[in-house]
Amino acid sequence: MPNLGLTDEERAALLRLVKQAIDADRYPLSPRLYPLRSILEKLEPSAPRELRPSPKVYAPPKVTAARRRR
Repeated sequence: MPNLGLTDEERAALLRLVKQAIDADRYPLSPRLYPLRSILEKLEPSAPRELRPSPKVYAPPKVTAARRRR
């Protein structure tokens, strides 16, 4: 966490205000929210995300493919 010289109470108030501003915005994907999300990430880093397994790729059975070629 960056040292801004904030007390725990001030930091909590700032977090509340930033979260409220993001949640109350009419357009949640608006570019004007990027700086607020950046500030939120710096004040309250999220936990690392778990990797998802790679999606399965469909491949027809080889027997069926061989029948189609005949």
